[in-house]
Amino acid sequence: MFLSVFDVFKIGLGPSSSHTMGPMNAAARFLDDLRGGAEKIPGADELAAIKVWLHGSLAFTGKGHATDRAVFLGLMGHRPDTLDPDLAEPEEAKLRAEKRLILPGLPPIAFDPERDLIFDYERALPGHANGMEIVAYDQHGAPYHRQIYYSVGGGFVFTEAELAAEAHGGAEELHGAKAAQGYPFPFGSAEEMLQMGQASGRRICDMKRANERAHHPGQDLDAALDELWQVMNAVIERGLRLDGVLPGGLSVRRRARDIHNQLAAEAGRNLAQPHVINDWLSVYAMAVNEENAAGGRVVTAPTNGAAGVVPAVIRYYRDHCIGANAAGIREFLLVAAAIGGLIKHNASISGAEVGCQGEVGAAASMAAAGLCAALGGSNAQVENAAEIALEHHLGMTCDPVGGLVQVPCIERNGLGAIKAVSAASLALRGDGEHFMPLDNCIETMRQTGRDMSEKYKETALGGLAVNLPEC
Repeated sequence: MFLSVFDVFKIGLGPSSSHTMGPMNAAARFLDDLRGGAEKIPGADELAAIKVWLHGSLAFTGKGHATDRAVFLGLMGHRPDTLDPDLAEPEEAKLRAEKRLILPGLPPIAFDPERDLIFDYERALPGHANGMEIVAYDQHGAPYHRQIYYSVGGGFVFTEAELAAEAHGGAEELHGAKAAQGYPFPFGSAEEMLQMGQASGRRICDMKRANERAHHPGQDLDAALDELWQVMNAVIERGLRLDGVLPGGLSVRRRARDIHNQLAAEAGRNLAQPHVINDWLSVYAMAVNEENAAGGRVVTAPTNGAAGVVPAVIRYYRDHCIGANAAGIREFLLVAAAIGGLIKHNASISGAEVGCQGEVGAAASMAAAGLCAALGGSNAQVENAAEIALEHHLGMTCDPVGGLVQVPCIERNGLGAIKAVSAASLALRGDGEHFMPLDNCIETMRQTGRDMSEKYKETALGGLAVNLPEC
């Protein structure tokens, strides 16, 4: 299998890749269908209106995750990788006032945000916990075109037919993973990755680089990786500058700027506690996830809810590790993407499907592997680092308070970054031999997610989400 580093790490908008970016992409895809000759329901007259239904986790936490706004923006023709976050609120206000969509290549379409977006809390769709249905109607109220979409995590969206074909082995892509044909190192498991590395004498980053070049011939891969890191780092910097209360009603204050100012003031003092490095890791991650919670621009890594872990550990590598350089950051990103692809291919990165073990757990596994590689770890040590980090997130629930990606998500990214560094360090102290293979750990995560109560999978119906302070 193959999943590009630029599929794993995508530029988008907060607060959620599955609940914000995915629905926005789905709505925009629906417009493409209408423009591009989608199958019109027999007997339908001229296109006149659209309605949208949100199901499962998209319904239960859609308000807190700004899914409603994302759908509106998608129906207005916006996409998460190009929309200026500052335009989101005024664009939504415009639609609420006009109650119609004026789009190039289409007739005026009636859409009342208050009436035509329905949060269906009763009926879940069978394909995935994040399901949505979009129906276009003609001027007489008869269905014109209908499509079901599933947002499967990381901003990836599939139609009902695409997901069904995949379940029956009829498609060439699995959650965005391209077919193995044409790629020099088409590993679909960690075991295959290690075997191919041993047979070829290549490191994981070199095999991943070869696959990327086959997928993007002629691309300046190093320049693209450098740009990706620059975007990630810019999110950290923005999060470290801003203060105030995050939106959503929980009155959660941004803390990254204050903590960073304290750390900067203490820098160079001989009396600093050794564990202060954990505060640096946490503040980098929190800066990203405060930006995400505010609806800002972030990079999925592999999701928005876990977007702080990988950038935080890269920033730690760059600013705090001996011998860090640009080549090491590129290697970090390539190896982290390789591990993220394996987790997505063999389990899930969707909190609504497997809980937070698939988001922060996956991110920590990716970051641990990336750091281990950048610090000179062998392939076996890299696989060990990924396994350690993932193993110690198994069973982690996704229970966002108020359906917002704030509590416990922001701090959880900081702790995920700390675990990632610890996992990489432990792996580098060994020779790569260890008891539990990464593949078995990924399969355990999949099984645990399958068995986990729906209350703890991004529905805000259990856990911290229902145990709130009495005030």
